[in-house]
Amino acid sequence: MKLIGSVTSPYVRKVRIVMAEKKLDYEFVTEDVWNAATTIGESNPLGKVPCLVMDGAEALFDSRVIVEYLDALSPVGKLIPPVGRERAGVKTWEALADGVLDAAILARLEATWTGRSDEQRSSAWIERQLGKVHAAVQAMAEGLGEQAFCSGVHFSLSDISVGVALGYLDFRFPEIDWRGPHPHLHRLFDKLMQRASFADTLPT
Repeated sequence: MKLIGSVTSPYVRKVRIVMAEKKLDYEFVTEDVWNAATTIGESNPLGKVPCLVMDGAEALFDSRVIVEYLDALSPVGKLIPPVGRERAGVKTWEALADGVLDAAILARLEATWTGRSDEQRSSAWIERQLGKVHAAVQAMAEGLGEQAFCSGVHFSLSDISVGVALGYLDFRFPEIDWRGPHPHLHRLFDKLMQRASFADTLPT
């Protein structure tokens, strides 16, 4: 398998962490989708990463689709419950964490994209997106409570998704102090960073 992505993309990082936890072999090919010479469209018509190209050149895209496929590939370290309420719970955690990423990335693009002048940028739009970030982080903290992991006693895709979202805030929004108000999230994050899958995929 070949994973096309960027070391700074949190969605790609989520897939890389799942790959590591599942002990799956793959080739990592870096791609800058913002470069005019990008070839990502040959594998994903949406022009986005991550994109997983499998034997026979069939491609999967969208991190949620990819991680679900990868979890089913191997019985090692199951990350998503197979059915029922437990499965829905894990997928809801993933949706919440991905929502943090969606909003944070929109805020960052509005503030930094070179295709816009300073006069064209909307501070109200940035504030709206960051409001979603803060609300979702608060919901994460309340959902975690004093549990060992987001979905209870076992490490799962819930924790990977939350850890990646918090790591992205550290990377792109260091001014956001999510640790102080949310010590339980801080504890979880520190525990996740002890795992090689997290430590080896830090964005740079």
